[in-house]
Amino acid sequence: MASVSSSSSSSSCFTSAHFAIPRVSSFPSHTPNKLSFPSHFYAKNATFKAPNRSLSLKVLCVRESRVVTKDSWEKSILNSDTPVLVEFYASWCGPCRMVHRVIDEIAGEYAGRLRCFMVNTDTDLTIAEDYEIKAVPVVLLFKNGEKRETVVGTMPKEFYIAAIERVLKS
Repeated sequence: MASVSSSSSSSSCFTSAHFAIPRVSSFPSHTPNKLSFPSHFYAKNATFKAPNRSLSLKVLCVRESRVVTKDSWEKSILNSDTPVLVEFYASWCGPCRMVHRVIDEIAGEYAGRLRCFMVNTDTDLTIAEDYEIKAVPVVLLFKNGEKRETVVGTMPKEFYIAAIERVLKS
């Protein structure tokens, strides 16, 4: 069993599903198909080393304390020094899961320049009402405590990237 560690204390959303490793003929037949990492693991890129092999892994998600609630909204979103992306979702929403995967990729690509969070509209309806969220998925982008951009519905990754770039440049 390999261990991977980091000095950062940020939690992340790694699951073994993010790290499916295809079988390669040079690997022993007992090599596992999936790797698991501790919840405190954080790195932009990592290398897994085992006897006779080395695998590079791309971090797909680096969301810190992913879900924001009404209790943490002001501190995490409105008072953030870094621009913030907030994904409004519901657990029963299929399109939300598709957006979630895209935002996970974006979180890794923009680590350090953008913080990414989620709001469950079923459990934190007050926040959704404050921002007039009538349906999910919706992504809001904040800078200096102000809402700057909105992306409604399931869109290609390029739509989110364009909105993020506009916010970062503003």
